[in-house]
Amino acid sequence: MLDPAAPQLVVQCRTLYFSWLPADPDAVAALVPAGLHPRPDRQVFMNQYVVDDETQSSGLGPYSLTYLGVTLTGVDAPGGHPGGWWTHYLASSPLIRDYAAARGAPAAAGRTTIEVRGEELTAVTEADGEPLIRARCRVGDTGHQIHSGHHRFLSRGDGEVVSAVYPFIAEPVTPFEIESVEFLDPGHPAYALRPANPLTITWGFYAPRSSFAHPGGLTSWPLAGEPVVADPPRPRRTVAEGDVPGTGRPRAEPSGPDVPAVGRRSEVPVGPGPGRFWNGPGPHWPYDASPALDGAGSERAGAPGPQWPSVRVVDQPVDR
Repeated sequence: MLDPAAPQLVVQCRTLYFSWLPADPDAVAALVPAGLHPRPDRQVFMNQYVVDDETQSSGLGPYSLTYLGVTLTGVDAPGGHPGGWWTHYLASSPLIRDYAAARGAPAAAGRTTIEVRGEELTAVTEADGEPLIRARCRVGDTGHQIHSGHHRFLSRGDGEVVSAVYPFIAEPVTPFEIESVEFLDPGHPAYALRPANPLTITWGFYAPRSSFAHPGGLTSWPLAGEPVVADPPRPRRTVAEGDVPGTGRPRAEPSGPDVPAVGRRSEVPVGPGPGRFWNGPGPHWPYDASPALDGAGSERAGAPGPQWPSVRVVDQPVDR
Protein backbone atom coordinates (compact mmCIF):
# COMPACT_ATOMS: atom_id res chain seq x y z
CA MET A 1 0.00 0.00 0.00
CA LEU A 2 1.18 3.50 -0.81
CA ASP A 3 1.96 5.84 2.07
CA PRO A 4 -1.12 8.12 2.22
CA ALA A 5 1.07 10.98 3.48
CA ALA A 6 3.30 10.82 0.39
CA PRO A 7 2.52 13.22 -2.48
CA GLN A 8 1.80 11.78 -5.93
CA LEU A 9 1.98 13.38 -9.37
CA VAL A 10 -0.25 12.65 -12.39
CA VAL A 11 0.54 14.17 -15.81
CA GLN A 12 -1.25 14.47 -19.14
CA CYS A 13 -4.37 12.51 -18.24
CA ARG A 14 -7.57 12.90 -20.27
CA THR A 15 -10.02 14.93 -18.17
CA LEU A 16 -13.68 15.92 -18.49
CA TYR A 17 -14.59 18.23 -15.62
CA PHE A 18 -17.82 20.19 -15.29
CA SER A 19 -20.68 21.20 -13.01
CA TRP A 20 -24.47 21.46 -13.10
CA LEU A 21 -27.56 22.42 -11.12
CA PRO A 22 -29.29 19.40 -9.57
CA ALA A 23 -32.81 18.00 -9.93
CA ASP A 24 -33.18 17.58 -6.16
CA PRO A 25 -31.38 20.43 -4.34
CA ASP A 26 -32.54 19.20 -0.92
CA ALA A 27 -31.06 15.73 -1.51
CA VAL A 28 -27.77 17.32 -2.55
CA ALA A 29 -27.65 19.55 0.53
CA ALA A 30 -28.32 16.52 2.75
CA LEU A 31 -25.02 14.98 1.57
CA VAL A 32 -23.00 17.85 3.09
CA PRO A 33 -22.03 17.57 6.78
CA ALA A 34 -23.41 20.09 9.24
CA GLY A 35 -20.99 22.96 9.58
CA LEU A 36 -20.20 23.12 5.85
CA HIS A 37 -22.25 25.22 3.45
CA PRO A 38 -23.27 24.24 -0.09
CA ARG A 39 -23.93 27.00 -2.57
CA PRO A 40 -27.48 28.38 -2.58
CA ASP A 41 -28.01 26.78 -6.01
CA ARG A 42 -26.62 23.42 -4.71
CA GLN A 43 -24.15 23.17 -7.57
CA VAL A 44 -22.75 19.67 -8.21
CA PHE A 45 -19.37 18.92 -9.82
CA MET A 46 -17.99 15.84 -11.57
CA ASN A 47 -14.53 14.92 -12.83
CA GLN A 48 -14.15 11.93 -15.17
CA TYR A 49 -10.53 11.21 -16.08
CA VAL A 50 -8.30 8.47 -17.44
CA VAL A 51 -4.60 7.86 -16.77
CA ASP A 52 -3.66 5.63 -19.71
CA ASP A 53 -0.09 4.64 -18.89
CA GLU A 54 2.07 4.00 -15.82
CA THR A 55 4.53 6.64 -17.05
CA GLN A 56 1.86 9.31 -16.40
CA SER A 57 2.09 9.05 -12.61
CA SER A 58 4.76 8.97 -9.94
CA GLY A 59 3.62 5.63 -8.57
CA LEU A 60 -0.12 5.19 -9.02
CA GLY A 61 0.05 3.25 -12.27
CA PRO A 62 -2.64 3.45 -14.97
CA TYR A 63 -6.20 3.91 -13.72
CA SER A 64 -9.50 5.66 -14.39
CA LEU A 65 -11.53 7.68 -11.93
CA THR A 66 -14.78 9.56 -11.52
CA TYR A 67 -15.42 11.71 -8.50
CA LEU A 68 -18.51 13.75 -7.72
CA GLY A 69 -19.37 16.23 -5.03
CA VAL A 70 -21.06 19.39 -3.89
CA THR A 71 -19.56 22.85 -4.36
CA LEU A 72 -19.17 24.73 -1.08
CA THR A 73 -18.97 28.35 0.00
CA GLY A 74 -16.41 29.74 2.41
CA VAL A 75 -13.73 27.11 1.71
CA ASP A 76 -12.04 28.48 -1.41
CA ALA A 77 -8.69 27.13 -2.54
CA PRO A 78 -5.73 29.51 -2.77
CA GLY A 79 -6.45 31.73 -5.76
CA GLY A 80 -10.21 31.69 -5.26
CA HIS A 81 -11.50 28.51 -6.91
CA PRO A 82 -14.49 27.21 -4.91
CA GLY A 83 -13.87 24.25 -2.62
CA GLY A 84 -15.95 21.08 -2.72
CA TRP A 85 -17.17 18.15 -0.62
CA TRP A 86 -16.52 14.72 -2.14
CA THR A 87 -19.59 12.46 -2.12
CA HIS A 88 -18.50 9.68 -4.51
CA TYR A 89 -15.08 8.52 -5.69
CA LEU A 90 -15.11 5.59 -8.16
CA ALA A 91 -11.65 4.31 -9.11
CA SER A 92 -10.63 1.36 -11.28
CA SER A 93 -7.39 0.57 -9.46
CA PRO A 94 -7.22 -1.04 -5.99
CA LEU A 95 -3.97 0.87 -5.45
CA ILE A 96 -5.56 4.29 -5.95
CA ARG A 97 -8.65 3.23 -3.98
CA ASP A 98 -6.55 2.28 -0.95
CA TYR A 99 -4.43 5.42 -1.27
CA ALA A 100 -7.47 7.68 -1.59
CA ALA A 101 -9.46 5.97 1.17
CA ALA A 102 -6.56 6.42 3.59
CA ARG A 103 -6.73 10.14 2.78
CA GLY A 104 -10.45 10.34 3.56
CA ALA A 105 -11.95 9.96 0.06
CA PRO A 106 -15.17 7.86 -0.20
CA ALA A 107 -13.36 5.43 -2.51
CA ALA A 108 -15.22 2.58 -4.22
CA ALA A 109 -14.69 0.40 -7.27
CA GLY A 110 -15.61 1.83 -10.66
CA ARG A 111 -14.40 2.27 -14.22
CA THR A 112 -14.37 5.34 -16.44
CA THR A 113 -13.91 5.49 -20.22
CA ILE A 114 -13.54 8.55 -22.45
CA GLU A 115 -13.92 8.11 -26.21
CA VAL A 116 -13.55 10.88 -28.78
CA ARG A 117 -14.65 10.38 -32.38
CA GLY A 118 -14.27 13.54 -34.41
CA GLU A 119 -16.09 16.23 -32.44
CA GLU A 120 -18.10 13.76 -30.35
CA LEU A 121 -16.92 12.82 -26.86
CA THR A 122 -18.61 10.19 -24.73
CA ALA A 123 -17.55 9.60 -21.12
CA VAL A 124 -19.05 6.65 -19.24
CA THR A 125 -18.66 5.80 -15.56
CA GLU A 126 -19.43 2.22 -14.53
CA ALA A 127 -20.12 0.76 -11.08
CA ASP A 128 -20.44 -2.98 -10.46
CA GLY A 129 -19.89 -3.53 -14.17
CA GLU A 130 -22.96 -1.51 -15.17
CA PRO A 131 -23.13 2.00 -16.70
CA LEU A 132 -23.84 4.57 -13.99
CA ILE A 133 -23.25 7.98 -15.61
CA ARG A 134 -22.90 8.93 -19.27
CA ALA A 135 -21.90 12.38 -20.52
CA ARG A 136 -21.93 13.42 -24.16
CA CYS A 137 -20.05 16.50 -25.40
CA ARG A 138 -18.86 18.24 -28.52
CA VAL A 139 -15.20 19.13 -28.38
CA GLY A 140 -12.70 20.98 -30.53
CA ASP A 141 -8.93 21.12 -30.62
CA THR A 142 -6.45 21.93 -27.90
CA GLY A 143 -5.53 25.60 -28.15
CA HIS A 144 -2.65 27.64 -26.82
CA GLN A 145 -4.23 28.48 -23.47
CA ILE A 146 -3.01 26.80 -20.29
CA HIS A 147 -5.10 27.05 -17.13
CA SER A 148 -3.57 26.46 -13.74
CA GLY A 149 -4.42 26.90 -10.10
CA HIS A 150 -5.55 24.91 -7.07
CA HIS A 151 -8.60 22.92 -6.04
CA ARG A 152 -9.61 22.25 -2.45
CA PHE A 153 -11.51 19.07 -1.60
CA LEU A 154 -12.92 18.24 1.80
CA SER A 155 -13.66 14.70 2.95
CA ARG A 156 -13.97 12.70 6.15
CA GLY A 157 -10.99 10.82 7.53
CA ASP A 158 -10.45 9.22 10.94
CA GLY A 159 -13.72 10.68 12.19
CA GLU A 160 -12.94 14.28 11.27
CA VAL A 161 -13.32 16.50 8.23
CA VAL A 162 -10.02 17.04 6.45
CA SER A 163 -8.91 19.36 3.67
CA ALA A 164 -6.36 18.98 0.89
CA VAL A 165 -5.31 21.44 -1.80
CA TYR A 166 -4.54 20.01 -5.25
CA PRO A 167 -2.47 22.03 -7.77
CA PHE A 168 -3.42 21.52 -11.41
CA ILE A 169 -2.46 22.51 -14.96
CA ALA A 170 -4.84 21.85 -17.87
CA GLU A 171 -4.84 22.44 -21.63
CA PRO A 172 -8.55 22.74 -22.52
CA VAL A 173 -10.05 22.34 -25.96
CA THR A 174 -12.16 24.93 -27.68
CA PRO A 175 -14.96 24.93 -28.56
CA PHE A 176 -16.51 22.80 -25.82
CA GLU A 177 -20.18 21.97 -25.31
CA ILE A 178 -22.01 19.59 -22.96
CA GLU A 179 -24.91 17.94 -24.80
CA SER A 180 -26.31 15.57 -22.16
CA VAL A 181 -25.63 14.05 -18.76
CA GLU A 182 -27.47 10.84 -17.85
CA PHE A 183 -27.65 9.10 -14.48
CA LEU A 184 -28.59 5.57 -15.50
CA ASP A 185 -29.21 3.77 -12.18
CA PRO A 186 -31.96 5.24 -9.94
CA GLY A 187 -31.00 2.74 -7.23
CA HIS A 188 -27.42 4.00 -6.86
CA PRO A 189 -26.66 6.63 -4.14
CA ALA A 190 -25.10 8.90 -6.80
CA TYR A 191 -28.57 9.33 -8.34
CA ALA A 192 -29.22 12.03 -5.70
CA LEU A 193 -26.77 14.23 -7.65
CA ARG A 194 -28.52 13.88 -11.01
CA PRO A 195 -28.94 17.14 -12.98
CA ALA A 196 -32.16 19.03 -13.43
CA ASN A 197 -34.03 18.68 -16.70
CA PRO A 198 -33.50 20.90 -18.65
CA LEU A 199 -29.82 20.47 -17.94
CA THR A 200 -28.12 23.63 -16.63
CA ILE A 201 -24.32 23.52 -17.01
CA THR A 202 -22.54 26.09 -14.85
CA TRP A 203 -18.90 25.59 -15.91
CA GLY A 204 -16.73 22.95 -17.51
CA PHE A 205 -13.88 21.91 -19.78
CA TYR A 206 -12.33 18.94 -21.53
CA ALA A 207 -8.54 18.66 -21.59
CA PRO A 208 -6.74 15.77 -23.30
CA ARG A 209 -3.66 16.84 -21.32
CA SER A 210 -4.29 17.64 -17.68
CA SER A 211 -1.84 17.34 -14.80
CA PHE A 212 -2.25 17.57 -11.03
CA ALA A 213 -0.70 16.51 -7.74
CA HIS A 214 -2.06 14.72 -4.70
CA PRO A 215 -0.62 16.83 -1.86
CA GLY A 216 1.49 15.24 0.81
CA GLY A 217 -0.46 16.55 3.77
CA LEU A 218 -4.01 16.85 5.03
CA THR A 219 -5.38 19.53 7.33
CA SER A 220 -8.12 19.19 9.92
CA TRP A 221 -11.05 21.42 9.01
CA PRO A 222 -13.17 23.11 11.72
CA LEU A 223 -16.94 22.71 11.56
CA ALA A 224 -19.81 24.17 13.58
CA GLY A 225 -18.75 26.35 16.47
CA GLU A 226 -15.30 27.06 15.06
CA PRO A 227 -14.30 29.87 12.67
CA VAL A 228 -13.89 28.78 9.06
CA VAL A 229 -10.68 30.16 7.56
CA ALA A 230 -8.98 29.46 4.25
CA ASP A 231 -6.33 27.21 5.85
CA PRO A 232 -6.90 26.16 9.48
CA PRO A 233 -3.61 26.23 11.44
CA ARG A 234 -3.88 22.64 12.68
CA PRO A 235 -1.74 20.31 10.53
CA ARG A 236 -2.81 16.68 10.65
CA ARG A 237 0.19 15.23 8.86
CA THR A 238 3.62 16.60 8.16
CA VAL A 239 3.57 19.20 5.40
CA ALA A 240 6.19 18.74 2.72
CA GLU A 241 9.18 21.09 2.87
CA GLY A 242 8.48 24.30 1.00
CA ASP A 243 4.71 23.71 1.07
CA VAL A 244 3.35 26.87 2.69
CA PRO A 245 -0.44 26.86 3.12
CA GLY A 246 -2.02 29.73 1.21
CA THR A 247 -5.17 31.61 1.89
CA GLY A 248 -8.17 32.12 -0.33
CA ARG A 249 -8.80 35.62 -1.52
CA PRO A 250 -12.02 37.42 -2.41
CA ARG A 251 -13.08 37.02 -5.98
CA ALA A 252 -13.92 39.86 -8.31
CA GLU A 253 -17.50 41.09 -8.33
CA PRO A 254 -19.38 40.32 -11.56
CA SER A 255 -20.37 43.31 -13.60
CA GLY A 256 -22.14 44.22 -16.79
CA PRO A 257 -25.40 43.05 -18.37
CA ASP A 258 -24.07 39.62 -19.41
CA VAL A 259 -23.93 38.11 -15.94
CA PRO A 260 -26.67 35.43 -15.75
CA ALA A 261 -28.77 35.04 -12.63
CA VAL A 262 -28.22 31.98 -10.47
CA GLY A 263 -30.60 29.13 -11.26
CA ARG A 264 -32.31 30.87 -14.18
CA ARG A 265 -32.25 30.10 -17.86
CA SER A 266 -29.46 32.00 -19.58
CA GLU A 267 -29.65 33.02 -23.22
CA VAL A 268 -26.18 34.55 -23.09
CA PRO A 269 -23.81 33.03 -25.67
CA VAL A 270 -20.60 32.03 -23.95
CA GLY A 271 -18.17 31.82 -26.80
CA PRO A 272 -18.02 31.44 -30.56
CA GLY A 273 -21.32 29.79 -31.43
CA PRO A 274 -24.53 29.50 -29.40
CA GLY A 275 -24.13 27.88 -26.03
CA ARG A 276 -20.46 27.00 -26.30
CA PHE A 277 -17.93 27.39 -23.51
CA TRP A 278 -15.09 29.57 -24.64
CA ASN A 279 -11.56 28.96 -23.47
CA GLY A 280 -10.19 31.57 -25.83
CA PRO A 281 -7.81 34.45 -25.12
CA GLY A 282 -8.04 36.17 -21.78
CA PRO A 283 -7.06 35.47 -18.18
CA HIS A 284 -10.23 33.59 -17.30
CA TRP A 285 -11.24 30.14 -16.16
CA PRO A 286 -14.51 28.45 -17.09
CA TYR A 287 -16.04 28.61 -13.64
CA ASP A 288 -19.44 30.16 -13.27
CA ALA A 289 -19.75 33.90 -13.40
CA SER A 290 -23.01 33.72 -11.46
CA PRO A 291 -23.15 35.41 -8.06
CA ALA A 292 -22.76 33.06 -5.11
CA LEU A 293 -23.54 33.70 -1.47
CA ASP A 294 -20.73 33.04 0.95
CA GLY A 295 -21.22 31.96 4.54
CA ALA A 296 -21.82 35.54 5.63
CA GLY A 297 -24.52 36.05 3.00
CA SER A 298 -22.53 38.44 0.83
CA GLU A 299 -22.54 38.14 -2.93
CA ARG A 300 -19.33 37.16 -4.72
CA ALA A 301 -18.40 35.97 -8.18
CA GLY A 302 -17.74 32.30 -8.86
CA ALA A 303 -14.08 32.69 -9.87
CA PRO A 304 -11.26 35.20 -9.77
CA GLY A 305 -10.49 37.65 -12.53
CA PRO A 306 -12.20 38.53 -15.81
CA GLN A 307 -14.26 35.67 -17.21
CA TRP A 308 -17.07 34.81 -19.59
CA PRO A 309 -20.47 33.85 -18.20
CA SER A 310 -20.94 30.11 -18.54
CA VAL A 311 -24.41 29.10 -17.43
CA ARG A 312 -25.99 27.08 -20.22
CA VAL A 313 -29.29 25.24 -20.42
CA VAL A 314 -29.65 22.08 -22.47
CA ASP A 315 -32.97 20.36 -23.16
CA GLN A 316 -31.90 16.77 -22.81
CA PRO A 317 -34.30 14.01 -23.95
CA VAL A 318 -33.91 11.81 -20.89
CA ASP A 319 -36.87 10.33 -19.04
CA ARG A 320 -36.52 10.42 -15.28
